[in-house]
Formats: sequence, structure tokens, C-alpha cells
Amino acid sequence: MVADGESRTRRDFRGRRWLSVFLRGAHLIAVIAFGAALLPAPAEVPSGHAGAAMLLTGLLMWLLDLWHKPYHLLEGAGLSMLAKLALVAWMVVSPDLRLPLFWLVVAWSAVFSHAPIGFRNARVLGKLR
Repeated sequence: MVADGESRTRRDFRGRRWLSVFLRGAHLIAVIAFGAALLPAPAEVPSGHAGAAMLLTGLLMWLLDLWHKPYHLLEGAGLSMLAKLALVAWMVVSPDLRLPLFWLVVAWSAVFSHAPIGFRNARVLGKLR
């Protein structure tokens, strides 16, 4: 039931969903940056070990997704995850590039996690046989 004074219609404009996706991504980046600014010192875990753990857990999640949905690799989300894993592997072996690659992965993740399902699950490669 709609309360008095509430409209039953929604307002929308072309591109609203994508604006929301990018705003959510920017918000995620801002939250991480603010949290990092509040922390008095880096974690006691060496960044190389944490990066390797991030790569391993990401790879395992991706493999589980592929097992569950074999055509996942043919879709944008599956290929996106493969690209993110490559960026994380690059972070592990290139300490000087860790910070910019980290922010790239965060932004990339925000876009793909909040994008419309038709974008995330769009078939990019051919059909599964």
C-alpha cells in the first residue's frame, strides 16, 4: 500500500543505471581510501603473502564458478574475472605497480558487480558445444 503523498511512478533517465554503477564504484574506492587513511600502520602480513592469498582465493572462486556454470568463461563476467586474476598476478610479481593495479582491480570489480545482468552475463565468445 502506498502512503498518502507517495507517487506510484518512478523517475528515470537514460543512463541512470550506469551512473549508479560508476557512483557505487567511486564510493567503494572512497571507502577503501578512507579506511586506509584511518589505519595507523600497514597490516603485519607482508603484502606479497596477502596478494598471493588474494590470487589463490580468487582463482578458487573462479574455478568453482566455472565448475558450476561451464559457459561462465564465454560471458563477460567470466572473462572479466580472468582479467582481474591476471592483474592480481601482476600485482604479486610487480611491487612497484601494486597500488595502481589494486585501484584498477577495485574499480573493475565495482563495475562488473553492479552492472546490469544483461551486461555481466552477455555472451562474449561463441557457444558452448
